[in-house]
Amino acid sequence: MTDELALINRKKLPDALQVLLAEYPRAGWEKDPGFDGLIRFWLDRHLMFRRLMKEMAGATNLLLDRKMAPDQFAGNLSRHGGMFVNGLHEHHTIEDSYYFPKLMQKDKRISKGFDILDADHHALDEFLASFVASANGVLQSTGASDKLQDAGGAFQAELTRLEKLLDRHLVDEEELIVPVILRYGSRELG
Repeated sequence: MTDELALINRKKLPDALQVLLAEYPRAGWEKDPGFDGLIRFWLDRHLMFRRLMKEMAGATNLLLDRKMAPDQFAGNLSRHGGMFVNGLHEHHTIEDSYYFPKLMQKDKRISKGFDILDADHHALDEFLASFVASANGVLQSTGASDKLQDAGGAFQAELTRLEKLLDRHLVDEEELIVPVILRYGSRELG
């Protein structure tokens, strides 16, 4: 994969992979008769990941502004961070092992897009590992105020970086997958 297609550098999917998006633009998805339970479920999962990121960012800001007690932050981060990491790993595993192989057969014009999304999943694993290490750094620093603020600032930077990359991936995934399902249906996808 070229550097420009790598998740860390990519601004959007190449035009050649957006042929179905041109036929099924995002603004019309919900009005399409093919916008069924599977698409709604998929988009809801993505929305959940975005909400968890916002929740963690908001709590981190409160911690750094000394408006949230360290023990409350620790509980919040443990709960939301665990849901986020575990849910994202599960979501990506199902996509890589079940959905992507089926969807890439639907339209050969965009099959390379699934290779890009799969590469994103591997790249995100590295960023998630860094996220977890940074989160653990904050959780282990809850005793000393200055140490906690430093660890919280490092975590905030890690969270901001991951949020940007995850959003790029989710947008590209949605704009590749939803048009495929709208065009070809979801019967054999389950």
